[in-house]
Amino acid sequence: MANVIEIAGLPPERIVFSPSPLAELGAALHVLAEPGHHPGLHAWVTATTACLKPDLADRLHEADFLWRSTRSDLLLPATPGATLAEDLDALDRIEDEVFVAAAFEISCSASYTRCTPSPLVDAEQRARTREQAAARGPRQAAFVDRMLEDPEGLRVWLRRLFEDCEQAFFGDTWQRVRVQLTADARHKAELLRHKGLAEALAATSAALSLDEENGRILVDKLAAGHTTASGEGITFIPTAFGWPHLLVVHAPGWRPVVQYPVASPELPAPAAARLVQARLEALAHPMRMRLCRSMARGAHTTGELAEAYGISAPEVSRHVAVLKKAGLVRARRRGRYVLHELDLPAVTRLGSDFLESVLR
Repeated sequence: MANVIEIAGLPPERIVFSPSPLAELGAALHVLAEPGHHPGLHAWVTATTACLKPDLADRLHEADFLWRSTRSDLLLPATPGATLAEDLDALDRIEDEVFVAAAFEISCSASYTRCTPSPLVDAEQRARTREQAAARGPRQAAFVDRMLEDPEGLRVWLRRLFEDCEQAFFGDTWQRVRVQLTADARHKAELLRHKGLAEALAATSAALSLDEENGRILVDKLAAGHTTASGEGITFIPTAFGWPHLLVVHAPGWRPVVQYPVASPELPAPAAARLVQARLEALAHPMRMRLCRSMARGAHTTGELAEAYGISAPEVSRHVAVLKKAGLVRARRRGRYVLHELDLPAVTRLGSDFLESVLR
């Protein structure tokens, strides 16, 4: 599965790499709301949470459906500003109907990929939004009611919330990461200009690839989506708070935006979702699990495994072939014998690879 972004005929100058203060604030707020997704940032979460005033912490909790499970498209600007104020000014220019529909697109909408009327103007959509909000608890239900009844007032409230975050913790955080993100975006833009889009995508994330023949960008994610950048273009936003997430805006009518985590030596390269699925399927067979038990303890020949489990050598070979294809078993030759052993590092990474794939 993959997100597909059509780029046929798109001129290179409409492919933008740029940091965004608002997108980085959204990523930071997600980390505060879901620290379990980001074990490498526990120290930052602990220090930041300890400094939050109770009133600000309560307000963040009230609106966290905008960034907890995933990021609202409102927090991923297609044209990033140089400052948070510039990003917020652009947010203020979005019409109420579009703003409210986008605010509820993740947690209170029936479909992200299908155009639906705004709950501000459609009674059926408004009722559905309220029903889905109520299922998530009274706090979110109350927030949704406020936005539906007074969108202008709620938008002023949200802007003040983001400005208070900047004053409380994000201003210092942004100053610390801004140089790194700017340098990363500049490097990717240089790669695009001098070596082409395929090289730039490969340097951005191992989960991004170019299907040059069909004129599209493929994003390796379990969730499938489809959008086009052939008109307005596409924006890539680096983040220091993103891993393991790779976010893609592909809602109808919105310019595609990809927020990618900046690479660092300590972060593992993401495993392809297809490979993770193949490994899990390979281990689902009870006999292959039993064979893995022996091969984890040492290298064995096909004959030894067949004798140990009372099955034929061809049957062992078929099971081992599946495990090899999934990259879980290695073979080495000793004279005329071929010895099979479990690839312990690959198996050890399987849990984290699975988690990274479903969170990506």
